[in-house]
Amino acid sequence: MTSTLSVNINKLATLRNARGGNVPDVLKAALDIERFGAQGITVHPRPDERHITYADVRALKKLITTEFNVEGNPREKKFVELVLEVLPTQVTLVPDAQGQLTSDHGWDTVANRDYLRETIALFQSKGIRCSIFVDPLPRMIEGAKETGTDRIELYTESYARDYPTNHQKAVEPYTHAAKLANQLKLGINAGHDLNLQNLRYFKSQVPGLLEVSIGHALISDALYYGLENTVQMYRRELA
Repeated sequence: MTSTLSVNINKLATLRNARGGNVPDVLKAALDIERFGAQGITVHPRPDERHITYADVRALKKLITTEFNVEGNPREKKFVELVLEVLPTQVTLVPDAQGQLTSDHGWDTVANRDYLRETIALFQSKGIRCSIFVDPLPRMIEGAKETGTDRIELYTESYARDYPTNHQKAVEPYTHAAKLANQLKLGINAGHDLNLQNLRYFKSQVPGLLEVSIGHALISDALYYGLENTVQMYRRELA
C-alpha cells in the first residue's frame, strides 16, 4: 500500500515573511510542489499569522488541484470561519495553544469528546473530511472513534526522537495504535519530525497508513537537494 505525501508549506511562508514582500512566492511554490509529485498541500495558519496567513489559505484554495489540508485549533473562532469558507478537502484539528512554537501533543479525546464531536459534525456537514491529532495511546484512539472523526493523525515526535537509538522500540506504540485504529475503521494519517531517515521504516511498521504530512524536514532537505528532487525522494520512501 502506498501512502500519500502532503507537503506542509508553512516554512516557505516563514521565509517569505522574514523579509517581507513575496519571495519566495508561496502560491507558486505550492503549485510547483504539486507538479513535482506531492499528492496534497498542508497549511497550518495560526492566529498570529507568523507563517501562513489567512489570505494565503483563501488564495491557495483557488489554485490547489490535489488534496488541500488545513490544520489548526478549532477553539479559534476565526479558524473555524476560515475552514467553513474555503471548504478544504480535509481539516486536521490540533490542540495548539496561542503562541505555541509548534504542535507538541495530541487531543485528550476522552475529556474533549463532546466538544470534538460537535465540531467534527459541523465540518462534516459541509463535506469536509476530518482528522484529529492524537498521541499513540489506545485510550485516545478509542476516544477518537467516539468523536465521529474520519481519521486520526498520529503525532510522531516521540518516534522521531527515539528512532536513532532504538527504532523498533520507538515505533511499537504506533504499530499498536494503527492496528487498533484499523479495527475501529479510523483512517490513519501521521506527521511531525518524519524525515528521509525515519520515514520508510515508520511506513513499513504502521499498517493502513494513508497519508503523511511533512514540512520542516522536507523544506530543509530541499536546500541541499532541490525542491523537485526532494519531493520525489520522499515519495519513494512511501512507495
